[in-house]
Amino acid sequence: MTNSSRAGLPLIKQFEGCRLAAYLCPAGVWTIGWGRTTNVKRGDTCTQAQADAWLVAEYDAFEKKVSGLVRVPVTSNQLGALVSFAYNVGVGALGSSTLLRLLNAGDHAGAAAQFGRWNKAGGKALAGLTKRRAAEAALFVR
Repeated sequence: MTNSSRAGLPLIKQFEGCRLAAYLCPAGVWTIGWGRTTNVKRGDTCTQAQADAWLVAEYDAFEKKVSGLVRVPVTSNQLGALVSFAYNVGVGALGSSTLLRLLNAGDHAGAAAQFGRWNKAGGKALAGLTKRRAAEAALFVR
């Protein structure tokens, strides 16, 4: 997507952090760089430059997918919050969420209130996810 503000990029960097060696995330998924899960396996490594390049490419790909799900006009901050959310939980989860249903019905406040419901990994509420969802909701309403 051209002229993207990438408003959600700082949130992704803040909450994903960057690791140059593959690790298992709390949900048990092999992850590397700034939260990349595509084709990652145990023992993988990358450089900081590669991690940064992957993040920008993945952000743009997620933004395009998220934009395809949203049926109402949104601000760059709202889009950024949705991209950060989808980057973490997956585009499929966003696509079937009450958050998206409310947003597409024009209920922005109701959509914003839904972020906090997505704070679990492996069935357990995690403090980091609770903080991330609060930050995404704050960006969404800004």
